[in-house]
Order: sequence, then C-alpha cells, then structure tokens
Amino acid sequence: MAKDFILPDIGEGIVECEVVEWLVSEGDTVAEDQPICDVMTDKALVQIPAVHDGVISKLYYQKGDIAAVHAPLFAMEVAGEETKTPEIEKPSESAENNSSAEQLEDFILPDIGEGIVECEIVEWLVAEGEQIEEDQAVCDVMTDKALVQIPAKHTGTVHKLYYAKGEVAQVHSPLFKMSIAGTQQENVDVNEAVVKAQTNAIEPKAMVAKNQSAKVVNKKAVASPAVRRKAREMDVDLTCVPGSGKNGRIYKEDIEQFVNGQVPNTIDTSPLKEDASEQSVNTSSLGGTRVESIKGIKAAMAKQMVASVSTIPHFTFCDEIDLTELITLRSSLKEQYKQQGVKLTMMPFFIKALSLALKEFPVLNTKVNDECTELTYFDDHNIGMAVDSKIGLLVPNIKQCQSKSIVDVANAVTRLTEAAREGRVSPDDLKGGTISISNIGAIGGTIATPIINKPEVAIVALGKLQHLPRFDSKGNVVSKAIMQVSWSGDHRVIDGGTIARFNNLWKSYLEEPAKMMMAMS
Repeated sequence: MAKDFILPDIGEGIVECEVVEWLVSEGDTVAEDQPICDVMTDKALVQIPAVHDGVISKLYYQKGDIAAVHAPLFAMEVAGEETKTPEIEKPSESAENNSSAEQLEDFILPDIGEGIVECEIVEWLVAEGEQIEEDQAVCDVMTDKALVQIPAKHTGTVHKLYYAKGEVAQVHSPLFKMSIAGTQQENVDVNEAVVKAQTNAIEPKAMVAKNQSAKVVNKKAVASPAVRRKAREMDVDLTCVPGSGKNGRIYKEDIEQFVNGQVPNTIDTSPLKEDASEQSVNTSSLGGTRVESIKGIKAAMAKQMVASVSTIPHFTFCDEIDLTELITLRSSLKEQYKQQGVKLTMMPFFIKALSLALKEFPVLNTKVNDECTELTYFDDHNIGMAVDSKIGLLVPNIKQCQSKSIVDVANAVTRLTEAAREGRVSPDDLKGGTISISNIGAIGGTIATPIINKPEVAIVALGKLQHLPRFDSKGNVVSKAIMQVSWSGDHRVIDGGTIARFNNLWKSYLEEPAKMMMAMS
C-alpha cells in the first residue's frame, strides 16, 4: 500500500528545508533506515532515512526545491502490506448530473507567515452543506501571534470540515473541502493543488492583460499575512499596490507585477517608468546581472551577523604572538602522535591555552541578556571554531575543553573540521558555544575585525603565520614565527584593560609551552 512519508519536525523552529540530493529514484527498492535524501535547513545538512522496507513510488520534490515540514516528501509502497481497494460509494443520480458542473477541491491551509506551522480553530463561520461566496470568511484561526480569518477562494458549497472547533490544524494540510460552482470535473494533481492554494494562483497570463484594468487600489491593503511578509521582504508599500482580488485584495502576484512595473495605466507610474528606463540604459552599458537566492546556512549566517552587529557594541584589540617555541614542540611530537592516529595541528594548543586563560578571566566565558541586566557565567568552556565549509560558515564547538587534554582536543578538532567541511555537523555540535576562534589566517590575511557569535561576548581571529625579523635579548636580529591576533569584545561587559590582560595570559601560554603544561597539571 502506498504511504506518504511526511517530513517531520526537525526542531529549532525549522519550517522548511531545501532538497539537496535524492539518494534514491522512483521505482527503487529501499530498506528500513536506508538514507533517502539529504535536506538542508538553515542550521545544518540532515539525512532523511526510510521508516519502512518497500519501493519508492513517487518523489514529490525535485533537487533544489523547498520542502515544507509536515508535508509529504515522498511516497512508497510498503513491503508486506496488501493494497486495499477502497470502498467506492455509488454516486446518486443527482450527484452524477452535477459532476459535470461542480468539482471537489480541498482548501490547503496556507503559510500564514513568521514561521507558523500550526494554528487552533477558534470558530467555524460556515457549516457543511452551506453555500459560500468567493472571499467569504470561512473560519477564525488562532496562531501564537494573532487571530487570523481564513477566506474562501471560490464560490461553491462546503462539503466537509476536517477539524472541529478547538482542534489544531497544520499548515499545508487540508482545512475543508468544497465543491466549486461552474467548473468541469477533472483529475486534479494533489501537488499542483497545494501549490495553487499556497500561492493564491490567479488567472493565466492570457487573461492578465484583460483584467489589469479591473485592479483596485485599496488603501486598507487587504492581504494575507504571507503576502504582507513578501511585501516587507521586497520593501513594498501595500497601500500603493493594486489588488486583483475581490475588494482590491492583494496577492503575491500583484506585488511582483507592481515591482516589475506591470500596473494598470490608470495609476500614475511616470517616476517608476523613468527609473526603469534609466536602469535599462545603465544595464545595457554595464552588462547583464544574475540573481541568486540567499538560503540555508548562508541565510542563517546573514541573520546572525546582522543581529550581532546591530545589538553588540564591538571593540577590537590586536597583538602579535611569537610561536617559535610552540612550533618546535609541535614538530617534535607530530610524527609520534600521527602513528597513534592523532592529527596534531596548532589549533588544539590555541584552544587549550584559551581554556586555561578563561579560568583566570571567567567574564569572557559569559553571555548577557538583551536588556543588559543579567550576566550568565558558564562553568564549561565550549570553544567554537569557525570553519569555511562547502555550504557556508559553520561554527561547531568543542564541549568542556577545561577537562580535556591537548590530545582529546586534537581529536575533537579533527572530527568537527571534517564534518563541517562536508556540511554534516550535528545540531548538538553547533549549539552551546561560549567563545569562538576564527582561523582566517589559514586562507590569508594578518589583521581582522571578527564579528562576535551572539550570544557570546568575545571572539579571536588568527592571522597567517609569518617569519619576520625580531631582536633577541642581546640585540641581535633573528627570525621569529609571528602571528597577528585580533580580538573583538562586547563592550557592554568587557573593557579594554580586561581583554588586554586576558590576551597577555593566553599569549604567555603559547609563547612558553612549558608554562602551559604546568598550568594543566
């Protein structure tokens, strides 16, 4: 029997994800727990396994499509289950006569916006068997943001209400069924119907020109929450957008046409046309453009960085560290630990020295609330590493560095770096960081102004290693292995003196490895 696999709640408020790769094809036989596809959320790459043995009968999305949580991802014939022939109710004579004039259609609860994935049915404003008009209010639903009224999209008759008053309805699932008056009965593709309901599809392009003159500008800006969210994203004033719906109701297509300049001639668009002509001249002289969506990890990074810069007063402190002795120590131990399967890079020493310094300066291992009235101190040193992965910037963190040896830290660094570069870091490794290190010098550059990974209060960027001339204690010019480091601190809780003293202690552990070994005992 064919069963739909419903994309489960992946957690952390995720409501959609991108299909990165299908690992099976339609018609393939799969085993329970076999990976079916890779999906990308704005947190990490997640692999979706099969929950039964069977045969894949349908993949509902193409590679690169956006799949919604709680919606079907694929369908499969489950092994060992007999296909049951549904009992078909014999249609009445009247129903047969009406079948040519009416079509049954499920109303799919659309994306209400702002990450809402479910809502409570507060009140049904119609009953089964009742005639309703297009745009007539059908029910009131309560989200965790507001009370929203759901209108009918067509004129017709309500056949079935799928939820009772007080029950919780899922976004992208059927809310009620109705017969649409004046339409011919036809086979309806479920996926096509879902898309149609979610986007409030309007008439085909052939009819757009004919209906343009019928558009109305309603100063009340009648629009659904999803349309209002699209208007905010595109920086459009809805009171200026002519709506193609009843009473000037605005759909997403109306916003797109308004932005593209496809508005009725009855509206004054001379400045818009003038700007468009200037833009076309500039485009022709400069060449074409290409637009890409910002999504997944890159979108999450963008939001995180904006939140950090707009709420945290950053200040930067720079210094240089002489790593000559540490490099000599690592070189003498590298081959010995390599035989034991340990990859001993410089990063484990930086992390362990940082943890030792945090014991003396715990204020750098804290977080401050948004009102800046409370400071939370963390016992664990969960030190994050910024990794330039193939899917964007990831900052996995090593938990409880204060209780780990340098070898333990080295093994954790290797595991997380390899996972991050493949984009397969677990959500637990990305959560709970308390302070971060960015090794930008591995790519190039000496000085940086790193952005704090909110809600942390400090981050350090490591510059590239350089062999530079320096004076020794006797005044002789010698070659030293020098690295520039750049700290950014949250000036609400850390002052310049504190971060300078903290850096001096951290620096002393790195410049004199013996001192670091003694501090670990």
